[in-house]
Amino acid sequence: MENLLVWGFYFLSLYAFIPGLVSRLFGFRVFKKGLADKEIALTFDDGPDPVYTPRLLDLLARHDARATFFVVGAHAERHPELLQRMRDEGHTIGIHNYVHKTNWIMRPKTVKRQIALTADVIKRATGQAPSLYRPPWGIVNLFDFSKKGQYKIVLWSGIFGDWKSHENSKKLKNRLVKKLKPGEVLLLHDCGLTLGADKDAPAQMLEALQIYLEEGTARNYRFVTIPQLIELTEKNKANRPSWWNRALAALWLQYENLFHLVFRLKAVKAGDGGKPVFHYRKVSYSGPPIELREGVRIVKGDKVAEIHLDNSMLRQAALRSSSPVAVMIRLLRQMDHALPAVSKAVLNDPEMSTVKALYGVTMIHSGTDKLGFQLFDLPDNWFAKVSRLYLKLLFRVLSAKPKKKPTRSSSKKERGGPSAMYPRMLFMSRRDMESYRSTAAPASQNAEERNEMPLSVVAGETPVSPTVIS
Repeated sequence: MENLLVWGFYFLSLYAFIPGLVSRLFGFRVFKKGLADKEIALTFDDGPDPVYTPRLLDLLARHDARATFFVVGAHAERHPELLQRMRDEGHTIGIHNYVHKTNWIMRPKTVKRQIALTADVIKRATGQAPSLYRPPWGIVNLFDFSKKGQYKIVLWSGIFGDWKSHENSKKLKNRLVKKLKPGEVLLLHDCGLTLGADKDAPAQMLEALQIYLEEGTARNYRFVTIPQLIELTEKNKANRPSWWNRALAALWLQYENLFHLVFRLKAVKAGDGGKPVFHYRKVSYSGPPIELREGVRIVKGDKVAEIHLDNSMLRQAALRSSSPVAVMIRLLRQMDHALPAVSKAVLNDPEMSTVKALYGVTMIHSGTDKLGFQLFDLPDNWFAKVSRLYLKLLFRVLSAKPKKKPTRSSSKKERGGPSAMYPRMLFMSRRDMESYRSTAAPASQNAEERNEMPLSVVAGETPVSPTVIS
């Protein structure tokens, strides 16, 4: 008897526990989270429900959101019109077994029949064969992996207990908003008729989801189907830098983050709720005398506001761009949008009352004169040489992508890329800053709250700071 129990334990471990653990922890042969910039996948289990699913579809339509429905075959068979509406409104339909039973307690043959029955219901209702499968409670067994060629198993990155009713939807809303992040796969329920669920729980889910969709739309997120998120993920993985580059960039950003923490830089956002674009601090200018427009003169010892570009923003711009020129275009657009905010932040900051100008040293300066900056060459000394070397290295670290086999034409273009850039000084006088003051309000915070990429280095200043962009 004891041996029988031991063998039974071994069998259950191999058949159910180990596959379930491996798929949940490591995502083995399942899709549970995407790699995206602004896309989130909403998924709904256990429906369709004649009361709540139509309300859910109305809500999604109002926000132009697409979702993936993992339907229970027995429920879907009773409401084929809801499956047809899902299809017509651009949603994806997947399988959630014919009845809501865990695969752990069913034989492989039974599970196979559950899937086949549900697939047949979906195809008869919509004319389309499903390709996605989510086992009830996300519990897979060993034989579920053998279906990978026919069906993609989909789990989730966020689950919220929405199958149970609570006093109100506030707690659920707060948990949802914490998962307002790109690439998330959220699991919700549009039916409360399954074992362990509360019949009216979907009503609270809809209340919380409405707030979540409003917040997501305000932050420019897109709500897509699982196939769309999988396609985006595969594309982004192909363009993703190597692991060593990501590790090196992360270390570099942490070093800079420490620098900005020590020297108390402040961040400025471009618009309410946006991400920081600039960071600034007050320093004493240490370079050669500079004559600005309207007779403004900057000499050694004058106070200037040293400005920096956000580190994360630069890396994202570099990774999304096909060339250094495209990086410059992206950054110039961000700078143009954020200059009213940084100007107002500096002018309204009591600590900056004595600064005479914004100041920076950058290799990305083409077109900045059209934003109101005045450009000057660095003196030909060791600082200019070190700055250029530093900037080229920094650009390589923050913008590295998977290497592609170069063509002759692309090789020539690359030679005209970062290596052709050189550092120059940027200035914007206090008077010129006033012209931006009436547009856009700034949102300052300590730089340590963000990872950032700096824009300027003060010539001859110590300590040497990572404050130049390439």
